[in-house]
Amino acid sequence: MQLHPKNSIAVIFCARRTGTGDEAYHAAALAMGALAAQQPGYLGEDHARSADGFGITVSYWRDDASAKAWRDHPEHADIRDQGRDKWYRDYSLHVARVERGYDWQK
Repeated sequence: MQLHPKNSIAVIFCARRTGTGDEAYHAAALAMGALAAQQPGYLGEDHARSADGFGITVSYWRDDASAKAWRDHPEHADIRDQGRDKWYRDYSLHVARVERGYDWQK
């Protein structure tokens, strides 16, 4: 976890997997993580996944325009379509402005 600036944008992606195509899914997730990190305005991301396939990814962006540019990136759009077709049972996406954040580390 890392602190993200006030007024940055958090894109919260919550999804349940179908359980099929795990190898292709993991390859696509790695590729999209690397591609997102190269985009202007990218600040980082956090992930969590349960044993039953429910996962949350939160990506952080400098501003809404950066988040929308990532949403509209052609490679990301292609993988999103594959996800809907193959890998996700359902998902929800929420976009929020970060008002404050705290980090703690031992």
